[in-house]
Amino acid sequence: MAKLVFGIQVALVVVFAVLWNPLDFFIYRLGGQVVGDGARLYLEQQAAHWFTYTPFAAVLFEPLSFVPLVPARVLWELASVGAFVVACRQWVPRRYVPWAVAGGLMLEPVWHSLFLGQVNLILLAVVAVDFRRLATGRSAGIGIGIAAAIKLTPGIFIVLLLAAGRVRPAVIAGVTFVAATGAAWLVAPDASLVYWRDTFYDSSRVGVPYVSNQSPFGALTRVLDDVGAWYYVIPLMLLVFGVFVGYARREDFLAVFAVAGLTGLLVSPISWSHHWVWALPALVVLVRDGHRTLAIAATTVLTLSPMWATRLVDHPNDLWYLLPIRNAYLLVGLVLLVALCPGVLPGHSARVRTPRRSLQEARQ
Repeated sequence: MAKLVFGIQVALVVVFAVLWNPLDFFIYRLGGQVVGDGARLYLEQQAAHWFTYTPFAAVLFEPLSFVPLVPARVLWELASVGAFVVACRQWVPRRYVPWAVAGGLMLEPVWHSLFLGQVNLILLAVVAVDFRRLATGRSAGIGIGIAAAIKLTPGIFIVLLLAAGRVRPAVIAGVTFVAATGAAWLVAPDASLVYWRDTFYDSSRVGVPYVSNQSPFGALTRVLDDVGAWYYVIPLMLLVFGVFVGYARREDFLAVFAVAGLTGLLVSPISWSHHWVWALPALVVLVRDGHRTLAIAATTVLTLSPMWATRLVDHPNDLWYLLPIRNAYLLVGLVLLVALCPGVLPGHSARVRTPRRSLQEARQ
């Protein structure tokens, strides 16, 4: 049954890719076209939108411009679905993968990533494979470094690796990030200079108050309009707490992955709803450890995505009782991060599973 549902979903994705031009993918493709043309990549808008990724990402997107648009869209969307399958294979026992994939594609962060042609699912798979290599004692870190060089937020995994005492893969990831960034600088020096000097920290290029931004910064901006420098205390505290939880769960690689994903979402000033694919490993950890009620509640929120309904209300920021709905993903993220802390939920401990045992179970 799950395979039949998945087959239907893939068919719908292909039809969608043929008929619709996903905005973010279109911007990726346009960014790849101008990556070697001075600083145009960041000084001129692409399709009336700014290119906000790294120069290394633009270099990787350049081959997309050599493929006709419709075939490129289809290949990209199928690659994203395939990446999601790969990611699920790293987290759940093999016999449950079809159900995890079919169910996961119904979650708003996942289908929204496909709707926009986002790179999220591909990055999720790259990092998940790296963590699985780490769990089996193999060399790891290159995938994490590449993901961070494409989209800076996966850099949080390097921090959590250090917190878990995994210095070697953290160093490999860091070196990979520097090497990829350096390679992009050689290809596009002008664009790289503008990005690293002026652009990467500039949140004014995106609509921070937009309800899709489910970060603490987005929530406060919707309420206060102007958030002062005092705000930086909040992500710092969340980072410290995430590092603490990651260290406490250091013997459980899937839990460390989940903690890093949640921490990245909560620390970043921009966490669009489609970025919340990084919260999915936390749901797997909760189910694995027997906390299905909380997992079902969080999954329900990620499926219904109730914050979108508040756009139908005039001046929703003026209605205090809509605040929990307007910031539903943010609240879920905070609850999940606290729930992953050892001792908060029965059965959680710093040594829930040894890495090799977890992997052996996933292969059954």
